[in-house]
Amino acid sequence: MDNHFNSPAQVTALYAAAGAEKAGKPASVLILLGILAGALIAMGSAATNTASYGIQGTWTARTVCGLLFPFGLGMVIATGAELFTGNCLITISLLDGRCSWRGMLRNWSIVYLSNFAGALLVAAGCAWFGQLDYSGGQLALFTMRMAAAKCAIPFQNGVVLGFFCNLLVCLGVVMAMSGRDTASRLMGAFLPVCYFVLCGFEHCVANMYYIAAGLMAKAVPAYAQLAAEAGLDLSGLTVGGFLLGNLLPVTIGNVLGGAGLGGLLWYCYRPKS
Repeated sequence: MDNHFNSPAQVTALYAAAGAEKAGKPASVLILLGILAGALIAMGSAATNTASYGIQGTWTARTVCGLLFPFGLGMVIATGAELFTGNCLITISLLDGRCSWRGMLRNWSIVYLSNFAGALLVAAGCAWFGQLDYSGGQLALFTMRMAAAKCAIPFQNGVVLGFFCNLLVCLGVVMAMSGRDTASRLMGAFLPVCYFVLCGFEHCVANMYYIAAGLMAKAVPAYAQLAAEAGLDLSGLTVGGFLLGNLLPVTIGNVLGGAGLGGLLWYCYRPKS
């Protein structure tokens, strides 16, 4: 047997234990590590916007984003931060009898809100302290345009695109756990996340930055004027459109994709008594 990586059965057993530990962590630790993860994913999102806002070709822009964004998950893995989408794999621990429904849902709720807080902090810093000023505010215009487009995604599309996204993100977590050194772990996380970004699938924590940054930019008079001059329709870019139009369906899809993968892995590779 090759000892340079963990097999799928070994990864499933490792996550059964890791998920149980996550479910039992103190709330204060979950909050701090959740804020960190939200901020790291938001910084990856800010980086992709900054790198791609001036690129006209869609395929070129998506490729650039696909190469950059995965390092956000890499930083989450390297720091041990708590990311809601990856934690959907705690279903493995639940099915293996290592944690309870209450423990899993406690983790998800605390980490989700903490990720949101971390993403909002980064969005506020970018929108209100000049990071979006690139090219005379064109980065702000791009950010608002993207946010408005995300708010206009039909509900069913948000669910399906969210499902595909977190299927890939959780595959990234699984592939990272199959590695036994830092380079292998980061590369394992990189490829599936690269795929989801290239395909334009929807990630709830990334959208906590993308849409919040657009909403906050809309509230800045100089950026709002740029949007008006460009004829950009921001009527759909609202708090309701953000929370109910995008985050709700995307989060549902993310949970189904991640929890579904966790259930599949446990069923196929659960430890034998």
